[in-house]
Amino acid sequence: MTWNDTLPTHLQELRRGTAVVASLAALRSPGHGYRLLQTLGDAGINVDANTLYPLLRRLEDQGLLTSEWDTTESRPRKVYRTSADGEQMLDALLTDLEAVRTAIATLTDRGIS
Repeated sequence: MTWNDTLPTHLQELRRGTAVVASLAALRSPGHGYRLLQTLGDAGINVDANTLYPLLRRLEDQGLLTSEWDTTESRPRKVYRTSADGEQMLDALLTDLEAVRTAIATLTDRGIS
């Protein structure tokens, strides 16, 4: 087995946590799931819909997102927004992410910019 064989698994693990941070950041402006998929993808964070929708429900259950139904169009859609607790969580996660980034830069000779 080579490192190429295990790379997809490690990338998936790395991106799993960033999906939470990215979703909380992106949903500072209200949005529905499909638009969030597009926003994250445009930013270079590709998340599968089968991963995103359970994540949104979990974040809502944790009080980190709020939601309401938008019935202005022919098909009702759930619109999410980062809650006040979600903002605090996002700040804490971003602080830790920066600390991890700095630590990794210290451990590598090429750093991360």
